Amino acid sequence: MKALLLAMTFLFAANLYAQDGTQTIRGTIRDEVSKSSVIGASVLLIREAGASPVGAVTDVRGDFVIAGVPMGRQSFQITMVGYEPQRLSNIVVTAGKEVVLNVTLTEAVQNLDEVMVTADRKNDKTKTNNELSLVSGRSFNVDDTKRYAGALGDPSRMAANFAGVVSGDDSRNDIVVRGNSPSGTLWQLEGLNIPNPNHFGSFAATGGPVSMLNNNVLGKSDFLTGAFPSQYGNALAAVFDLQLREGNNQKHELMGQVGFNGFELGVEGPFAKSSKASFLLNYRYSTLGLFKALGLQFGTGTAIPDYQDLNFKVAVPTGNKGKLTLFGITGSSDVNFLGNEVDTTLSNMYGTENTNTRVKYGTNIFGLGYEHNLTPKTFAKLTLGMSTTRERFSGDSISNPAREAFLSGEAKYNTSKYSAVLNVRHKMNAKSSFYGGITIDLLDFDLYSRSIYQGGKIDTVRANVSGEKTVLTQAYAQWKHRFSQGLIFTTGLRFQHYSLNNNVVVEPRAGLQYAFGTGQSVSVGYGLNSQAQNIYTYFVQTPGESGSVRTNKDLGFTKSHHFVLSYQNRLTENLLLKIEPYYQQLFDVPVERRASAYSALNMGAAFGPSDRDSLVNSGSGRNMGVELTLERYFNKGYYFLLTTSLFDSKYKGSDKVERNTAFNTKYVLNVLGGKEFRFGSNNIVSANIKTSFVGGKYITPLNLAASRARGAAVYDENRAYSLRQSAYFRTDIRFSYRREMRRSTMEFSMDLQNVTARKNIFQQTYNPRTNELVNQYQQPFFPVPYFRYTF
Repeated sequence: MKALLLAMTFLFAANLYAQDGTQTIRGTIRDEVSKSSVIGASVLLIREAGASPVGAVTDVRGDFVIAGVPMGRQSFQITMVGYEPQRLSNIVVTAGKEVVLNVTLTEAVQNLDEVMVTADRKNDKTKTNNELSLVSGRSFNVDDTKRYAGALGDPSRMAANFAGVVSGDDSRNDIVVRGNSPSGTLWQLEGLNIPNPNHFGSFAATGGPVSMLNNNVLGKSDFLTGAFPSQYGNALAAVFDLQLREGNNQKHELMGQVGFNGFELGVEGPFAKSSKASFLLNYRYSTLGLFKALGLQFGTGTAIPDYQDLNFKVAVPTGNKGKLTLFGITGSSDVNFLGNEVDTTLSNMYGTENTNTRVKYGTNIFGLGYEHNLTPKTFAKLTLGMSTTRERFSGDSISNPAREAFLSGEAKYNTSKYSAVLNVRHKMNAKSSFYGGITIDLLDFDLYSRSIYQGGKIDTVRANVSGEKTVLTQAYAQWKHRFSQGLIFTTGLRFQHYSLNNNVVVEPRAGLQYAFGTGQSVSVGYGLNSQAQNIYTYFVQTPGESGSVRTNKDLGFTKSHHFVLSYQNRLTENLLLKIEPYYQQLFDVPVERRASAYSALNMGAAFGPSDRDSLVNSGSGRNMGVELTLERYFNKGYYFLLTTSLFDSKYKGSDKVERNTAFNTKYVLNVLGGKEFRFGSNNIVSANIKTSFVGGKYITPLNLAASRARGAAVYDENRAYSLRQSAYFRTDIRFSYRREMRRSTMEFSMDLQNVTARKNIFQQTYNPRTNELVNQYQQPFFPVPYFRYTF
């Protein structure tokens, strides 16, 4: 903490001199569908009445440059004959970094000479990058991940504030969407289907304690929660469609940052003064060791999580119609939780006094993309990618009272995926557009897992496979038609084939939107969605007299019908009301052949994969609910967001008994808000608050007598998910300060997490040392400092 204060003092002293007070705004304007350059579009800075106009007109590449834009929050109006006008509001202009805007315009369906329509796509979070998404979608950008209290720059933690979304727990960023397992979430990066992009993530999960995604390199991205367009597949719950921004291609810029996510250095700029090619590079190394030295307790006992990651993107224009991009994320993490070193007086969310756990995890994601305007109305993009995951786990059980450690299990998981993605879009005319594409993912994997009991007397190999390969092929076609300015229809088909067991599925998708009145619209959406099981599930072994048998190998896709109705009302220019009821019917869910309460719909509640064998696709489930969003976009120095969801999530195992799922919290309420204060022309102070209130989870009760007899936790499966935990409550507060200097910007913030120190239950477990059932609690009060300097 002292180091941060000294750094602030030094920067104040070094930069207290004359300010130039302006910055350059640049960008590119393209057609929404064909991605062709919009030539001659007018970009005008919105100023007070009587002020001299400041603006620019796009050139043959669709580029524009506006110099001398005052610092602070600025708004722009974009107009072009034949296109719907667009307004960009509250663009943050700072001294330390040029603003680069990439904007798409929608061709007008009819002559709008008499009616001026303004579409504020920058502010309207319901306007996604994917113009085919008519329901259950919203966009987000780097400002959202920074502004929301408790988000810590993490897209997943930010998304937990949206309607229909519940955070898994404080220790990880897994999200539960409309009662679905976190395992049903699809991550995409620049069009590639990617593995879990989180440190300590587990290849069988979609979240982790710390994100590898660096919000300083993210561009405007989409988050979808149901009835997806046919472009997305192999997912049941949600889609993160992430885009990386491009580096500044005219000026070199540097950034230094210290926060919860790590010590960070970033650099971007052109390769040469005469080149339009740019690079963007950000490296990060963990800070939790420093927090530990400062005496901050973050629930890991004596263990210090260690991690590092690198995010990058290179963009090289190829003439006026093409562009080549190289991008990637690479990261590694490791931590050891040693039970003999655990302080039994503290809450330790990741480890316990009765086990030693050692974890190593690494992910590499690389992609090479080429996009080209084949004709003024046709756009194509080909992306080739490779991703790998490496996971190592070993665990010891510690006997009592001798405290002697015995190996209890180990796992080694390696996956390598090679991907090819082709997307094509063609604008037939102002009303009709066609979209199509194909994705081929070749997966090469080695899986080994074993469990050891009674000090080595029983050794069971759960999975043992090496050099196996499988291919998931996906293809889609979708048509969009605009009958009028306010009536839009989309329909499409998606095809999936899994070579592992020759499973095939064809999925219809459809959506309809009708806009009426002033800022009101009603939309409906439907989709049949399918998802393959985690690759580990197919290779779980069942012991037999003649050797082990892979009894899960023939499992098919888990499927769901998803229906959504959406109503939106722009109550004022900056105030949006949105209501969405939905119904999701899940079927072909893996359950056990024998009558039991097990269902794959509850997978994702634990960190690792499930070892259940002898599964068949005969289970079912349903999720239903209604969501409400009331959002005031940032304007005149403040914003607020209120989201609430009422839902019910149920499933049936092979015993045909309907039960609550592990994710059925019944309700969630999030209230966020913030205010920005300006002192002089160069000092900005802001305060943000977030409060979450979530219904208690349903858990399976422990059988205390059986647990004492075995010396380990034994659960009463006949009463699966019948015991409800107490409700979850948490409040986070974030204070920040930003100072604009001559050619640099300094930011400092403090996130105060769980300021009421509420003891929310993490899990109930059995402690063999005390022979008692105990509650482990989630994160206590935790202050997180943050410092950033750009120049």
